[in-house]
Amino acid sequence: MARSTDSPPQSPTGSAWTNRSFRAYWAGEATSLAGSSLHGVALPVIAVLELKATPGQVSLLTAAAMTPAFALSLPAGVVGDRCRKKLVMVATDLAAAAVVAAVPTCWAFGALSMPVLYAIALLLGALTVLHDAASTALVPELVKHEHLLNANSQITGLYNIADTSGVYGGTLVIGLVGAVRTLWLDCASYLISACCAARIRTAATPESTKAQRNRPRTGVLTAIREGISYVMHEPHQRPLVLALTVHAFAVRIVDTFLTYTLLTTLHSGSTGLGLVAGAAGAGGLAGSLATPHLIRRFGPYPVMLSGFLGYTICGVPLLLAQPGPAWLGVLAAAGAARRAVGAAAGSTQRSLRQQLCPPHLQSRAHQTCVCLFAGSRFFAALTAGAIAAVFGVWAALLVGTMLHLVPVVLLWASPVRHLTTMPCAPTKLPPTVHRQPTSQKEASRVP
Repeated sequence: MARSTDSPPQSPTGSAWTNRSFRAYWAGEATSLAGSSLHGVALPVIAVLELKATPGQVSLLTAAAMTPAFALSLPAGVVGDRCRKKLVMVATDLAAAAVVAAVPTCWAFGALSMPVLYAIALLLGALTVLHDAASTALVPELVKHEHLLNANSQITGLYNIADTSGVYGGTLVIGLVGAVRTLWLDCASYLISACCAARIRTAATPESTKAQRNRPRTGVLTAIREGISYVMHEPHQRPLVLALTVHAFAVRIVDTFLTYTLLTTLHSGSTGLGLVAGAAGAGGLAGSLATPHLIRRFGPYPVMLSGFLGYTICGVPLLLAQPGPAWLGVLAAAGAARRAVGAAAGSTQRSLRQQLCPPHLQSRAHQTCVCLFAGSRFFAALTAGAIAAVFGVWAALLVGTMLHLVPVVLLWASPVRHLTTMPCAPTKLPPTVHRQPTSQKEASRVP
């Protein structure tokens, strides 16, 4: 890889937020995420209202948007580790802007159809996977090691803000100007994100640049296996990833019928649904911002264990709720608390995994997790449907809620329980992961 010509970033003095490159990163990702939420609302509306799509076609459109997260996550990790992450982010943003612009363009010429929307959803999903593989792995290169937790807590808060504002703002804009025209705003969001990403400056030491340049290239499958092997054999990464995979499985089971239960069983109406969703977004933001303070006081393991346990407890009111405004208020408060403890646990585990991971495996390790999460969510939706078909929706909610206890057991029985402070350096590679030679001379001795 060519030597980086970027100048070093602004040195943080007290937190990640004093770093100008991190601020540019944060602004770009916020804009891009809001835009993604925008087209997540607009594309199904276009399919139903403009193209008169059937329920089967809407389901296929959703599947097309979700498929790349599972199918491309592992190869995307190789791209993220081998290519300059900043360039990947800029390129994917520009490409996504062009893809989104194709929808109103095709509509103007009378060429928009469901196959076109399927292709748009697939392309946007693929570009999002590539972008996220680079952007997530870039964070440890932007901020000092001791500020990584602070940076990830702000990024988690960003996800909550962008997702909520994108959904609510998208609904409002679609009502004012129509779903097709709304996508021009989505296109603009990707262009703004690309401009922000272009302003990012990463610090590359001569030693790390030389090591990256001299590291022999292996095949894609070999590189993927190296990332999977590291995650599955490193004693801290493995329980973290397994706990999060089970957690994602349980969350998807509950979320599959959350809206259905609120609207049908509890008769919340759209106003009540909006109240619960808005409270959850606010709770997630509060939890992510409080995470650094909680870590300094209690340590990473207690925060994660309490977060997973709290997630289970906060899910119980949904099992007991009855129609009425009082229970709706209880569910809103429980949803806010659930999202808060989930954000705290999520920020902590992300920082732990990044701090424990060697730099040349950052993207592949993260994308291995993404692949597991995406697969678990897919099978969770099928599991939830099967349980509901046989035993009813309440039984599915009960199973999902009880499964939230499994991550608590996994973490308690793992070496993660000994992490009372955040680690200071990446862990050594386990013996099952072969270290890549860092020089041509060393490579020549490899049989």
